[in-house]
Amino acid sequence: MHINNILKDPLKYKDYPPIISFPQLKQRTLKDGEIPQYVLDYCPVVYLYSEERYLPYDIQQYVTNFNATYGNGTIIADNLTLKKLGKLPKSQDIYLSSLQDFTKNPEWITGLKNKPNLVNGEIKDAPATLIVVDKGNGWIDAYWFYFYSFNLGPFVMGQGPYGNHVGDWEHSLVRFYKGEPIIVWMSAHGGGGAFYYHNLEKYDDSNHPVIFSARGTHANYPSVGQHPHDLPYGILSDFTDRGPLWNPSKNYLGYTFDGKRIYPTTKNANSKHSGRELEYGNWLSYSGHWGDMKLDDNDPRQSYSFIGGTKYIDGPLGPLMKNLMRLKPCERHKWWNFWDGCNVRENIKWGIGVESEGYNCGNMFINVKPKWIRNGLQRVTWGGGLCFIVDLIYG
Repeated sequence: MHINNILKDPLKYKDYPPIISFPQLKQRTLKDGEIPQYVLDYCPVVYLYSEERYLPYDIQQYVTNFNATYGNGTIIADNLTLKKLGKLPKSQDIYLSSLQDFTKNPEWITGLKNKPNLVNGEIKDAPATLIVVDKGNGWIDAYWFYFYSFNLGPFVMGQGPYGNHVGDWEHSLVRFYKGEPIIVWMSAHGGGGAFYYHNLEKYDDSNHPVIFSARGTHANYPSVGQHPHDLPYGILSDFTDRGPLWNPSKNYLGYTFDGKRIYPTTKNANSKHSGRELEYGNWLSYSGHWGDMKLDDNDPRQSYSFIGGTKYIDGPLGPLMKNLMRLKPCERHKWWNFWDGCNVRENIKWGIGVESEGYNCGNMFINVKPKWIRNGLQRVTWGGGLCFIVDLIYG
């Protein structure tokens, strides 16, 4: 299954049948276009950041603000619609080029009206995208994609933001075996984290695992607080809190994917949205970038820092470019992960800082008694090198 952490195997799953990227018909669980109810029952809910400036957006409205161009600037389609997008050539050298200056924060960039309903968590004008992949032998992968019109990059040592881009696709994966959720993976900065479902926070005594979307970058985490990444000493960090709560299962576009073909759902849970997938067309087949090309160095809006990098970079590729046929729950690994491991964590990765709601010391202190000794050890090692190593190994 390739879900081992560094030192140990999750033995309680060793007797499960293998996961298959391209199962034969007799090994499949679902029909084309079929989305089982349990996928919706266990849909992750997302806490957006309380002061988030760039909220989810409707891709149908989004694309009308662009021309499609090649990297050399040649326009290949104007007056874009999703149906036109799906008919473009299959090339990663295609970009969506803004018709307006996106740095002026027009409404289609901020999506400021798209706040979740306080009663049921629905965002009326920003559907999520659900893609279900049958992995054979009872295994089902449910990918929830979250689209934002803009990614505001992080600040580094008080300067920035760096790594901004137009268009932002984030996603989570819930891996099921015979209807039971086993693993939840969540994307963050080209990587992400994998966790066993049973240990994640659930919303309001429901089955929905809770995900926290970071300020500006929309990277996904399982907890509140400061989340350092990619640079040491917390120089580069994301921040999460308990802002508006989004329930993507209330408004979604549903599909199944077999590695070659996309099938719209045969039944949307919200009857008001049934058939909308056909209306949106074959947009998932678009293989280009969902935003502007990296701004030229001589553009006055562009800047560069040795530590932070370039201020404005290429827009991202779309959902089908996210390795949906993978066997490991992790989409890919960072450069330093030379063993190409995918550590599925037993424990939540807690944020640090004053808003943190837990401690990152893995299994080393979890069984220490009495409680006051355990708490003391956690406080002594909180944020230190020892805790980092233990957390990396045991998770």
